[in-house]
Amino acid sequence: MPKWISGPRDFWTGAVYIAIGSGALWLAMDYKLGTASRMGPGYFPRILAVILIGIGVVSLVRSFFVRGEPIADIAWKPLVFVCGAIIAYGLLVAEAGLVVALVALILGGAAASREFRLDPKALAGMCILIAVCVAVFIKGLGLPIPIVGPGLKAVMSAIGIVI
Repeated sequence: MPKWISGPRDFWTGAVYIAIGSGALWLAMDYKLGTASRMGPGYFPRILAVILIGIGVVSLVRSFFVRGEPIADIAWKPLVFVCGAIIAYGLLVAEAGLVVALVALILGGAAASREFRLDPKALAGMCILIAVCVAVFIKGLGLPIPIVGPGLKAVMSAIGIVI
């Protein structure tokens, strides 16, 4: 790392945020923007991308002025588990439904932690979180996400469980 970069962590964090924000902004350009009072499908992704780029720029500029620690080893287990949980959610939500996808997301993300334990309180918290997500996103906002997807219904009916 060059000597003129005082904070390597801030530098690389800013670079990654700017790259992801720029990619998201580029992908959202095909969607209609709309206005603040009548938002189009591209409004929220663009605003989020611009905020992410802004945070990245602040972090990148900070890396030149504030001394920080060097980058240590990459924590591969949390990286793999969190990214895997997000990918699993995306792959499961349409076919298995929101409940199964959220279970995969929550358990996969929690497994990234060294303190992860599957105890009754954690399971109760997960069930409450899933119930709140179903209530807010499906019942409250009316998003067209299946609670139990067609793929899971087919598997369950094949083994004799009827929903």
